[in-house]
Amino acid sequence: MAPKNQQSNKTNKRKHVSAAKHDAPDRPTSKKPKLAAPKHSGPPTTTKRSEKPFKPKFPKSEPDMVKKPPLSKRERRINAKELAETRKKKRKPYYELEHELASLWEKMRHCNIKKEDRSKLVTEALQKMRGKISEIAGSHISSRVLQTCVKYCSQAEKNAVFEELQPHFLTLAGNTYAVHVVKKMLDNASKTQLAGFISSLHGHVASLLRRKVGSIVIEHTYGLANATQKQELVMELYSAELQLFKDLVSLKESRLVDVISKLNLQKASVLRHMNKVVQPILQKGIVDHSIIHRVLMEYFSIADQPAATDVIQQLSSPLLIRMIESKDGSRIAMLCVKHGSAKERKKIIKGMKGLIGKIAHDHGGSLVLVCIVSTVDDTKLITKVVIREIRKILKELVFDKNGRLPLLQLLHPNCSRYFSPDDLTSLNLSIPSLSAKGESEAKSSKNEEPNKTDSKNDTDTEVTEVEGNENTSGDELHLVEGGKKDPFLRRQELLVNSGLAEGLIDICIESAGELLRSNFGKEVIYEVATGGSDNILCPTLDDKLNTLHAKIASLAAKSSEESEEEHVLKNFHSSRAIRKLVLDCPTFACTLWKKALKGKCELWAKDHSCKVICAFLESSDSKVRGLAKKELQPLIDGGIIKIPETKHSANEG
Repeated sequence: MAPKNQQSNKTNKRKHVSAAKHDAPDRPTSKKPKLAAPKHSGPPTTTKRSEKPFKPKFPKSEPDMVKKPPLSKRERRINAKELAETRKKKRKPYYELEHELASLWEKMRHCNIKKEDRSKLVTEALQKMRGKISEIAGSHISSRVLQTCVKYCSQAEKNAVFEELQPHFLTLAGNTYAVHVVKKMLDNASKTQLAGFISSLHGHVASLLRRKVGSIVIEHTYGLANATQKQELVMELYSAELQLFKDLVSLKESRLVDVISKLNLQKASVLRHMNKVVQPILQKGIVDHSIIHRVLMEYFSIADQPAATDVIQQLSSPLLIRMIESKDGSRIAMLCVKHGSAKERKKIIKGMKGLIGKIAHDHGGSLVLVCIVSTVDDTKLITKVVIREIRKILKELVFDKNGRLPLLQLLHPNCSRYFSPDDLTSLNLSIPSLSAKGESEAKSSKNEEPNKTDSKNDTDTEVTEVEGNENTSGDELHLVEGGKKDPFLRRQELLVNSGLAEGLIDICIESAGELLRSNFGKEVIYEVATGGSDNILCPTLDDKLNTLHAKIASLAAKSSEESEEEHVLKNFHSSRAIRKLVLDCPTFACTLWKKALKGKCELWAKDHSCKVICAFLESSDSKVRGLAKKELQPLIDGGIIKIPETKHSANEG
């Protein structure tokens, strides 16, 4: 129990508080009790500022306060008009300048204006813009005027505009309207100015690439830069060290693996940094630029299995179609097709629906189609999406340099006559962490070069990848490089069973003369007439092939006077195609001899046609040689025909 002293104190406090309430009834009460002021008998004194009555910040509504009625539509319209006029008055000088520039632009942009008059208008407009060019460049109205002025002004005026805009380039690079002015300035910039602009981008490349507008400026700069400057831009995206220390960029190594080895960078740290750069770009769908394709290719070269798999899953969509126009972009697409799962390959192929014609005419796109027909086992899906659209434009594709490549791949896979070494390299690329081939190469490199200090880091990283892959079970692996189906069976299903081969032979019969005289078409008709590699067409389509042979022979049987175009035996391209057919296809050689050349060899024993006749004696088939030997021997003895000492192979022409 509390002592009596404390109880008495509590009662005294309560009495004191109650007395204070009675003494000041008008004052606002508070939670804490306050002592009452002493009473004064004298006259009332003026109250101090602290003793003023309390006024609430938000007083309660009283009954005498009447709410204002809502404004009508007319009143709101009038108020909005007055507000707009007020703002216009505040910016009147700028609006007047825009109006003057627009009137000058209407005059200078016409095609029929004289150069002298246009240069005067451009100079006048630039004088009016002086000091405000950075503001004008970001305006959706006057930025067009500035673009026209930059296009037609003198070099001295361009330099003046560049100097005024230079401090604001980073800001303008992210503006929707100013980006066009920045691109114009870069197109007309000198080497020194371009180098200065690239140096100003240091530390901002990754942030600009994450923005759709800023990425356009980076890509445009990347296209104008030389090899060293391109490397400088790309290196910022590899590592934080390379972004902070610009001097490290002056390296001759272009591959990321070599850079890591040279600078002794930590591969895991580089991978984390690149992942932070790449992921936002992919999530926003900014995949059209070649600099991003370059970065992704380098990312695949060091990525471990989960990281590479994640990027492939993100790219396996219609998004991938926008990447295949560049060299690195088409390689990325081929890697996604090779290392993607069946579900991801299906997404990629379905995303091409309706675009096969456009893709086939592009070089990178045609290589992607070549990869699809050589890798994907789902031939029903390929027939439904790819082959069906190819058949609609088949005649157009056989004459096209790029469009014929998928057809030639089905007829004669990976032939060095039709694919350049660079193309074959692209088709054989793989991701090291997802490829058994990469693992075996890593092991062999470790065994062959154990003592070399320069390659020590590379070997260590590769061995780390191999060990990581060995620890995973076979069922968890994300890819199977290439298809599991037999390549010949896949070709047969896509080429013969789909009806593509039959349509292709019909076009060759219909346009035989045109194809033979064509630089690109002659190779298609040659492969079709020979029956393709491994005689893939012969068992099923022998009758159609015999018809094609007869058609070519009938063209050769015509006299020079009968044919309106250059004769097929005299034409540069067609004579070489027919010569190769004689060497490689005995059936065709017999048909040609009987229908066109028998008894007429002396007539064709000159110019390009002489090569066709000599091919009968160079053939490896004894029956073909026996057909022509009796008639050609007198021409050889008479010196009219000269047989070369070294017989040409079938691949030459």
